[in-house]
Amino acid sequence: MKLSARNQLKGRVIEVMNGAVNAIVVIDIGGGNQISATISLAAVKELGLAPGKDAYAVIKATSVMVGVDD
Repeated sequence: MKLSARNQLKGRVIEVMNGAVNAIVVIDIGGGNQISATISLAAVKELGLAPGKDAYAVIKATSVMVGVDD
């Protein structure tokens, strides 16, 4: 995965809380730190996000995106 965003924090998904349209994904990035992001349910499904899966918190400006290796 290559992105222009320089703030890429690798971690492990610890929780996915599904809502009606979006989900809140919580990623443990180590050192007792967690990052949460609100993303679409379609993105959760497309990325195969689930507790225990490795993922990246990608921070660009005030937005947080979630990415995974292919």
